[in-house]
Amino acid sequence: MSSLPADDPAAGPAVRRSPATRRPDRQEPLDGRGGGEAVYDLRGQSGSRPGHGGPPPAIGRGPVSPQPAAQLATEAASFAVRLIDAADQARLAGLPERARELLARAGHEGTPDAVRGAAQLVIGHLALQDGPAADALEVLLLAAELLGPADGHRALAARLAAMEAAWAMGDAAACREALDPAPEQPEPDLRVAAFRAGMSAVLHGRLDTGRHRLREAVAGAGVAGAPDGPEALLRAGGAALVAGDLPAASRANSRALAVARARGPRILVAQALERLAYGELRAGRHARARAHAEDGLRTALGAGQRNLAAHHHAILALVASVEGSQEAVTEHASAAECVAAPHGLAQAATLSQWARARADLARGRLPEAAARLGPLVGAGPRRGHFAVRMLAVPCFVEAAARTGQADAARSAVAEFAHWAAQGADPQAPAQLARCRALLTEPDECEPLFTAALAHHDQLTGDFERGRTQLLYGAWLRRQRRPGEARGRLRDALVSFERGGALGWAAQTRGELRATGDAGQSEPTGPLALLTPQQLRIARCVAEGATNREVALRLSVSPRTVDHHLRNVFAALGVRSRVELSRWLDRAEKTTAHP
Repeated sequence: MSSLPADDPAAGPAVRRSPATRRPDRQEPLDGRGGGEAVYDLRGQSGSRPGHGGPPPAIGRGPVSPQPAAQLATEAASFAVRLIDAADQARLAGLPERARELLARAGHEGTPDAVRGAAQLVIGHLALQDGPAADALEVLLLAAELLGPADGHRALAARLAAMEAAWAMGDAAACREALDPAPEQPEPDLRVAAFRAGMSAVLHGRLDTGRHRLREAVAGAGVAGAPDGPEALLRAGGAALVAGDLPAASRANSRALAVARARGPRILVAQALERLAYGELRAGRHARARAHAEDGLRTALGAGQRNLAAHHHAILALVASVEGSQEAVTEHASAAECVAAPHGLAQAATLSQWARARADLARGRLPEAAARLGPLVGAGPRRGHFAVRMLAVPCFVEAAARTGQADAARSAVAEFAHWAAQGADPQAPAQLARCRALLTEPDECEPLFTAALAHHDQLTGDFERGRTQLLYGAWLRRQRRPGEARGRLRDALVSFERGGALGWAAQTRGELRATGDAGQSEPTGPLALLTPQQLRIARCVAEGATNREVALRLSVSPRTVDHHLRNVFAALGVRSRVELSRWLDRAEKTTAHP
């Protein structure tokens, strides 16, 4: 979700000034490079506070009358207003340190509530960019309180920004509080009203009602020639993501990116890229998501938006969990968590943990994946972000169902079914059928896998379809139907290779070898001493898995693992698991580099 910057048309004028506080002239906006004369001219124009210092009185003109206290207060407020406005322009230009310097010079303490409220709004936005989200929330709510009586439009902007802070924290109750209308607020434009009503309904659990109102907020956004600014477009794009309308989200966020790059403000570029990356991720277009997130990460870091950079890192970790780079998953997840933990960014933290768990799934590390995801999708204080946790349920069910945690998996599926029935995500119906297939009796599995694939046929994106085909093929192999299994597994391999999911493609090749598929590259050199099943077990053991963990991973009994492992030891002439690991490492290096 995006914050509503101070120059949003919905926010209205900066401060409704009385004649006593109205500034004599308005500064020009910053130029495209983010420097601008509006900020820097103030160094010369307002070097001293009104009534404090300044040029000495002219000699020979007689004594100077002291300025009345009311006039000094008026001049002080006018001085503060100009610096606060300049600070906000610096923030929007991606110059947070300059913005903080100007706010410090403004000396807004003791000024009227409207002036102090405007300062708190800028301070809150800066905290939302790089600071604890809880601090940003409180500052922005205070800004709304101070601004409300004098400037309802700006108070609304503060409340919408407070909702963004609460959303990043994963605090649904605080989101609802920020969205609740205040009596002093004016009626906003119809799209803003629809956005607030729709988000409030969703956060109160009325997803059907909320989606209807959110569609009103999205209507027409992103259409070429529409006069919307980037702030309104980002609000519409966020509404579309919450409503599950991924094409509309892509249109609105793409348009927001184009407008922000062409006309500014600079601070919204990284935000538009984050929305685009997240939408592509949801749609299963991982290469596009990576391109947007890499661009967004560079932009966010350059503009001092560390909180947004953490979200980009989390998205990149999720992409890497599909593409098969364990090192990239660890790097980006760790970078996201380094900011998410001290700043209380529950959404970024949940995404990074989901990425780590999905990487475990790709490598067949089912107990580890279930352990990571269980707290996120369950109840309790460690549960994941309310807008993300349902998206991670299919991964948890896959891991839990195959590690003897069927009851926990069924509980998660029951909640997921309610969520999917409300149209929250296009992939959800296919994922729900797949989850049920993993938890049902063998004679009921096949119709559910078939139904899941039928749902996938209505959607774009190869990754989720490939996962269903892989699990279906593995189930067919365990049912001793190797010919049918090979057909499904080959389809899965094509899906993964086409989508760049290299780690999942490697897992699929292992399943194909286990069916006796001669088309897969056979082990050469020392590895040819082992059967496909023995090689799979040996590789699991070499990674440190126990016999029970290997059995769960490969859907066989511990006795079968023990039997194959004894034969592996005999065939290779090794006497311990450590020795097996070293032997396998040497053999695979020899095969890769003969």
